[in-house]
Amino acid sequence: MKIAILILAAGSSTRMKTAKQLLPVGDTTLLGITIKNALNSEANHSYCILGANSNAISTSISKFEIEIILNSNYKSGLSSSIVTGIQHLLNKNFDAVLILLGDQPNISTSDINTMIATFRKHQNKIIASNYEGTFGVPALIPKDHFKRLLELKGDKGAKDFLNSGNVEVIISETTNLMDIDTKKDYEQYINSTNSE
Repeated sequence: MKIAILILAAGSSTRMKTAKQLLPVGDTTLLGITIKNALNSEANHSYCILGANSNAISTSISKFEIEIILNSNYKSGLSSSIVTGIQHLLNKNFDAVLILLGDQPNISTSDINTMIATFRKHQNKIIASNYEGTFGVPALIPKDHFKRLLELKGDKGAKDFLNSGNVEVIISETTNLMDIDTKKDYEQYINSTNSE
């Protein structure tokens, strides 16, 4: 079974007012942490979707052996990155895609592997994260749903699709789903990593 990871990191970080993908965390960056966790997982291949500030971000992650996919349509919202990524995967014989956000550094390699292990037991079902009663990403989605992912529009990403009631979803055990949207979020995250 072949599983691809799509790391969505094309946004322009409007609330942060600076490219959050480039924010330093230890000896790497916010995006670097997600990439490292993806590459260390049991997934077969990882891709990073870039858009805004793509040149600077590409340079910052050049030490990682990860394939970069450029989303020239990133201004139309998060869904465009999913569509761009799925279009790239269509002819590559993957059985499923795991969609990750580049600003959720607490999603560990262990979390990713747990989702993959769950999917191996339930290969026709979606494995998604639980946001107080609604489903979201990280989410592992079988290839049977790729055509529906290609129809996504706007900035909600896969949220409406995952919560449509028309798909079978198993809740992932992942609990620390904090994403970094503001400078305050970033400061809290840095403080939490320094206190560990």
